[in-house]
Amino acid sequence: MDQKSTAAIGYLPEECPSPGKLVLYAIQQVIVMFPATVTVALVTGFQVSTTIFASGLATLCFILITGRKIPLYYGSSFAYLTAIASMCVVEGFEKVDGILPTEAIQYAQFGIIMSGIISIVAGLLIRFFGKKVVETILPASITGPVAMIIGLTLAGNALGDAIPNSTEVTAENTAWVVVALVTLLSTIAYSKYLKGFLGQLPLLLGVLTGCAVAGVIYAAGWANLFRAVPAAALEASVWKLGDGSIFAVPAFSLPKVSWSAVAAIMPIAIATIPESTAHMYQLDIYVNDVARRKGRKMNYSLIDMLDRNLIGDGICDMISGVIGGPAGTNYGENISTMAITKVFSVPVLVAAAIIAMIISFFTPLIQVIYGIPLAVIGGLEVYLFGAIAAQGIAIMIEKQVDMFSSKNIAVIASIMIIGIGGNYTFGGNIPVFGVQVPCIAGAAIFGILLNLLLSIGEGKGQSEQ
Repeated sequence: MDQKSTAAIGYLPEECPSPGKLVLYAIQQVIVMFPATVTVALVTGFQVSTTIFASGLATLCFILITGRKIPLYYGSSFAYLTAIASMCVVEGFEKVDGILPTEAIQYAQFGIIMSGIISIVAGLLIRFFGKKVVETILPASITGPVAMIIGLTLAGNALGDAIPNSTEVTAENTAWVVVALVTLLSTIAYSKYLKGFLGQLPLLLGVLTGCAVAGVIYAAGWANLFRAVPAAALEASVWKLGDGSIFAVPAFSLPKVSWSAVAAIMPIAIATIPESTAHMYQLDIYVNDVARRKGRKMNYSLIDMLDRNLIGDGICDMISGVIGGPAGTNYGENISTMAITKVFSVPVLVAAAIIAMIISFFTPLIQVIYGIPLAVIGGLEVYLFGAIAAQGIAIMIEKQVDMFSSKNIAVIASIMIIGIGGNYTFGGNIPVFGVQVPCIAGAAIFGILLNLLLSIGEGKGQSEQ
């Protein structure tokens, strides 16, 4: 099989596409990470430009920490939204024009830095005692459903972006739904029917198609779905060229000690450990599949690098926290993109990280991404978030989880209902004994404890898989 035909199948972590393809693949990864990363910044009140820069810097550091072998993109995590909000309530901080006061961000930074310790400790446990420790605590019967609820609990975000929350039939609302549907259906069609190089760019092509339709609608005078950069986003910049309309340095800040921030934020890292573990299982499955299709064998096992992955996660939280970015995790959206396109090239993610950092400095580039209609992002999210959930099923199939085991059914059922029910009934936080517990963290912790409890007295011949 020649080099061109194997490239059409996909790229393994150590492989690098040609420069032109590299840039296009990287742009696609940036577009994919952008909606969730920026949404976290907007919801929490963190600076958007700083958040984008932090995601790029942390990704570069993660790739170096993991020896350029693990193709993962580090972005802002939804798991920390409520923790940061609760810290602000305790400290009495409120957003101004959608952005938190610098002091509030600095307090949150301290909690984020401390949260990195938990992931690092988990990674060190694996390094010294073997990944069997985590496999015992986090078997596929836990990591699979946790991956599923990560995708499914984001379903509301996807539909909320794709469909206006209004029963009134207006030109703008109609255009919104049309653009979202065009983006979703075109992305699916590109993914299924395009072959070769173009078949590896369905998400980027889907966004371009959605934007093109939105442009036609705008030119026809039907509705304007394009967005603008909020003026408040430039006010806290470290330095601006003129009015900042061309170049503005992100609003970096240093952390301040706050133990209330630590109490609110640090425990949330527990939820990102099974999420990150699930991502490694996903990567292991899909990368090995590409290697098999190319007639090659990986010279290292991704799942055997779980310790370095978790240590990298923790260090990246600290790096992001030091400069003023939100806490994060390895992104399921980017893994979904790689799974769809079969491009697992680490150089592509390096390029994506650099592009993200460049974007954070140049206001026109931020404007281009801000300008993407929310309807386009929503249409893309429907596909991506669903793919995250589907990959959770793939984990359980690949690891041959026994779905007739009463223990597995109990664990999976509990995780799914607590995670999804907590999101849709309580808005993402379950009130337990007066404590607001994030639904994903609560579901993961309950599943871990239930699995350990039901494993007591279980012999080796009664494995859960």
